[in-house]
Amino acid sequence: MTYEMIREIFNQCSGNQMRDVFVSEIETDNLDAYVKQYLVGKEISCEKSQNEDGAVVYDIITDDLKQRLTFS
Repeated sequence: MTYEMIREIFNQCSGNQMRDVFVSEIETDNLDAYVKQYLVGKEISCEKSQNEDGAVVYDIITDDLKQRLTFS
């Protein structure tokens, strides 16, 4: 399947609430397997959820770096 992926990287500086946002189109039959490439580090947390509109969201924290991947 083809998905639009929005990758948000949250800024760690307390005074800066901006985030980096990247939009790309990806092809995969397995989102869980695709997301594994972003799970690199010593301390890893990943939560998967689905929005009411059907978008699949992964909230990832790797070594204190917070990212959100949204697939629609």
